[in-house]
Amino acid sequence: MTSTTAGTVRLPAGFRASGVTAGLKASGTPDLALVVNDGPEHHAAAVFTTNRVEAAPVTWSRQVVADGRVDAVVLNSGGANACTGGQGFLDTHRTAEHVAEVLGLSAGDVVVCSTGLIGELLPMDKIVSGVDAAAAALSSEGHEDAAVAIKTTDTVHKVASHAGAGWSVSGMAKGAGMLAPALATMLVVVTTDAVVDREDLDAALGAATTVSFDRIDSDACMSTNDTVVVLASGASGVSVDRAALTEALTDVCSDLARQLIADAEGAAHDIAIEVIGAASVDDALEVGRAVARNNLFKCAIFGNDPNWGRVLAAVGTTRAAFDAAALDVSMNGVAVCRSGGVGEDRSLVDLTEREVHVLVDLHAGPEAATIWTNDLTHDYVHENSAYST
Repeated sequence: MTSTTAGTVRLPAGFRASGVTAGLKASGTPDLALVVNDGPEHHAAAVFTTNRVEAAPVTWSRQVVADGRVDAVVLNSGGANACTGGQGFLDTHRTAEHVAEVLGLSAGDVVVCSTGLIGELLPMDKIVSGVDAAAAALSSEGHEDAAVAIKTTDTVHKVASHAGAGWSVSGMAKGAGMLAPALATMLVVVTTDAVVDREDLDAALGAATTVSFDRIDSDACMSTNDTVVVLASGASGVSVDRAALTEALTDVCSDLARQLIADAEGAAHDIAIEVIGAASVDDALEVGRAVARNNLFKCAIFGNDPNWGRVLAAVGTTRAAFDAAALDVSMNGVAVCRSGGVGEDRSLVDLTEREVHVLVDLHAGPEAATIWTNDLTHDYVHENSAYST
């Protein structure tokens, strides 16, 4: 089985997609996408943000996927439709109803996703006309057009695929900031033509997101709109069991998650924080996230400074089991800290390349986990200080 990225990704059988310019963005770039499952099966599963302040489309879409069926997903950039009160929910409902009317579906089978600035009502006249245009443009070749249309501060569109024996999985994602568990500021649509059981689809998606999107942490900021939805058309006629489906979804979700980190706002480094020797996976994750969210550490990496003391200081804030006198830290293969003290000369560490690997050994057990993050740069501060203006 293989995984591919942007430029070579096609939709699995049974799907059409499109991306159009509805006029939601002042830039005039594409901003509304549509993905349609033509069947014969219409199975679906989804995971959403755990932020208690959730956007209207999330509230609506939770209800849509509850019965395990989704016929279409409509996504807009240029406005999050979050913190918009009752009118925002009515606008989401109206969007689903219009998609259903145009495509001959039930509104209760239409997932709605939005991304952009929080606290602004969407211009529904543009949404409605955009849906009409997107429906007219639907094509089996429309996957990358849809991926382009959901970008906000993304500099590139993000797609990935996984080829099985006579069946396939494809996915598209957006996200470049507010990347933190659970999920990230992301919209993700994954499609497969495999014949699958609904329960298997739900379990496979949960397993895939746990080790992919839930393990990227750009800036410790959780969005109000996160949605990851998977649709299964069954159009290949090939039955796939839970294990194979989980492997395929994990492959695609992991690929997309890495693309999200690689495109994080203003980032100059992609940083893998691998924690080994942990008493539990939860301990490994807690330590990895503590380092990933430490602004002093992130600034040091931006400055190409292998300041391993900041790693140890972050580890020390956790509840994980460890002996401070036994901690080891390596940075890009150089053992800069041994047994909680000075190791090899830190000047041996080369941080000039984009990818950085930090290895933390707790010497407390057999478990391990890796969190991906990025450095904290001038560009990140500038972009997020001017986002709404």
